[in-house]
Parts: sequence; C-alpha cells; structure tokens
Amino acid sequence: MTEPVAAHDDVETWREGRFLRVRLARPHALNALTPGMLWRLREAIDSVHPLGLAGILLDGAGERGLCAGGDIKLIASMSQDAATEFWRLEYAVNLAISRVDFPFVALMDGIVMGGGVGVSAHGNLRVVTERSRVAMPEVAIGLAPDVGGLFLCANAPGRLGDHLALTGHVMSGADAVYCGFADAWVPSKHLRTLSTALTHEHSDPRALVERYAERVPSDLAEQRGWIDECYSAATLSEVVVLLEDYPDARANEAARIIRAASPSAVAVTFEALARARRASGLAEVLQQDLRVSSAMLRRNDLREGIRAKVIDKDQNPRWVPARFEDVTEAEIADILAGH
Repeated sequence: MTEPVAAHDDVETWREGRFLRVRLARPHALNALTPGMLWRLREAIDSVHPLGLAGILLDGAGERGLCAGGDIKLIASMSQDAATEFWRLEYAVNLAISRVDFPFVALMDGIVMGGGVGVSAHGNLRVVTERSRVAMPEVAIGLAPDVGGLFLCANAPGRLGDHLALTGHVMSGADAVYCGFADAWVPSKHLRTLSTALTHEHSDPRALVERYAERVPSDLAEQRGWIDECYSAATLSEVVVLLEDYPDARANEAARIIRAASPSAVAVTFEALARARRASGLAEVLQQDLRVSSAMLRRNDLREGIRAKVIDKDQNPRWVPARFEDVTEAEIADILAGH
C-alpha cells in the first residue's frame, strides 16, 4: 500500500508497503540540508515504530544525487549561536541514524558529500551505484570533516581515511564500499526494482540488496601502496613531503591539494583524525565535531572558504595563516577544545 506524500520543509515522507519512504526534496540545491529538513528527518526516525513500519528507505529528489551536504551559504549567513545549533541538530540526527533498531536503507546514488554522508553512511544498509560520488570535502572551504565523517575515515582500511579527510578525495561507489562508507554496489537501473522489493517483500533487507548487488573493484584499493606509506608519517609536514617526493603523480597531486586547502583545516583534521582513531565510538567523534566546527566558524578560514568557493566563486581564498606549517600546536589545541 502506498499512502499520499507529505511534504514539509523540503522532505517528502510517505508509507510504501512496510517501509517509510523519506526523500530529500530540494533538488535545485542538490538537496542541501537546512534545519527544517533535519527536524523532518528526526521526526521520520521517531515515527517508524508508532506507525508499525519495518524501516526507512532514504533517497534524494532530482537526477544529480542524494545530498551535497549542509547548506553552507545558509550557515555562512547565520550567527555563531545559530550555526552551532544547526550543527548540534545535524549531529544528533547523524547519531540517531546510527542507533536505529530497524533497517535504515540509504540509496547513495549520485552526489553524496559532507552532510549527505552524515544522513546516509551511518545507516545500517547503504547502497551505492556507478553514479555515486562520495566525499568529505570540507578542508577546501576551511572546515574539518564533520558529521562523523572522521569516524568513518578512522575505520577505513590502512591509511585511506587520512587521504580522504585531508584531500576530500571523491570516491566512486566501489571505493565507498571498500572504505566502509557503503555496504553494496547496485547498478542504478535496478534501484526502482530494489526499492519495490524492499518495501513490499517480507524478506531480510540485506538479502534483498544482495540480490541486485555486484562486486566491483575499487581504484583506491589498488593505491594502498603509496597511500599507506605516505600517510603513515608522524606529522602532517612529513606526510606532505613524502607525497611530494613519491614517484607517483597521484601522490604528488594529493600533496598539491593539501597545500591548496585551508591550512588551519588540514592541520586540525590531521590531529582530529588521530583522536577519532582512539575514540570510544561515533558519539565521541560527533562531540569533537561540534567543538571543532563551532571554533572554526569563529576564525577566518571557514567564512572565507565559503566566500571563495560558493558565493563569489573566485576560487582564490585568502587563508590565515597561508601555510599549514604556520598553524601552531596551541591553535590546533584551542580549536579541538572548541575555543
């Protein structure tokens, strides 16, 4: 049975068979998340048991992807307190998704970045396709990866998480499965049939996904040699030198990307990821995310990065300081403490 669609704050919800369908419905903005959308997601999670439904099936409206992240233009226009409350709500939703006791199936088709990862990759059944482009690109705009992305990076094989966090590398669907950001690769042409099976067949959702899943090799898996060697260095400076000197153009490009990103963001990310590896779980990493995001908003680089990359689009951010080597240990400690 399919019931009428309810649309509130750019999120559509409806009962379809035994599942609650949830669709991020702001396609003109690539489904970028607003506070209202996050509230609707939280309400959807809380409604599954009262409605007697089996789980949630999440997807995104439009052809481009599930979600490009939080609405960073909106965040840049907010006061410090309002932005902090936005992040507090967002991270609470991320944690709630990770703790559901029912199937939370996320169709991670197309672009899934930043906050889009937060509302999908903490689910318990995550499906990618040949169209998937998954990334945590925050360092390019002056922010450390948040929404629990560092928890996922910390649990990726070898030192792949360092590469993902420090460069914002865009993963294919196969890469996302290999790195632990997704569970199964399904051709996009099968998503509609898979959705019908999930909502109407009384079978284990994971088995239903496996019915349509294919094994696809990961390009990142084949690059573990240089990634593990270079990113195992003890300091960020040593990592970048190893990448610059490594006889592989992909390593050299990674070094260039790190140097072009916000120096404060990459310096903080390097230490925050090390702490995420020692964390007790996702909740602790999300608490760190809230401290770090709030602290970085008080500084130059986040608003400057949003200006240069999203608003004015001159692609010429004026970072302060200009080099990560000039970010002091005291400054990193202050940001990690939320100051």
